[in-house]
Amino acid sequence: MDNPKSGLNAVAEAAKQAPGKGLPPVHLWHPEHCGEIDIVIREDGVWMHEGSPIGRKELVRLFSTVLRKDPDGYHLVTPVEKLKISVEDLPFRAVAMRRERDALIFTTDVGDEVRASEADPIVVETDPATGEPAPRIHVRGDLWARIARSVFYEMVEMAQEVDGRLVVQSGGQVFSLGAVT
Repeated sequence: MDNPKSGLNAVAEAAKQAPGKGLPPVHLWHPEHCGEIDIVIREDGVWMHEGSPIGRKELVRLFSTVLRKDPDGYHLVTPVEKLKISVEDLPFRAVAMRRERDALIFTTDVGDEVRASEADPIVVETDPATGEPAPRIHVRGDLWARIARSVFYEMVEMAQEVDGRLVVQSGGQVFSLGAVT
């Protein structure tokens, strides 16, 4: 049996320490790097462990709360361990959006809610070869969510044309979705 103070068990225990709906203070934790763990966040947002999907949403949510991106990659971090994982694209997906007064609120596939603002911007990069947009929104730390295609289409529908670009507004900020073609 796994040691309850290491690996996935330690990650799960550390994540449970967050009071209420808050997040653990992973930015304050500076443990030794303990190696890699066979967790992959696929491009489609599915979390895999040792080649199999992690089926329990509560467990994925728990792990997402102790995820951090450092200069050398993505890690699950506890006060005593730092385990590197693989992320194929971005760790989260923005799967829903709603408007509340002057703000666009995005919901991620792990249950985070993010209000698009100066602190949490929407960024749309365009693939130079295909012209495909790759929209994302800042979630926390250096973690971003890929905006789902259906959500991006909603944004395009509500966008206004300004100086040859489609833009949306949220939290007093203007975000460009791309050039009008």
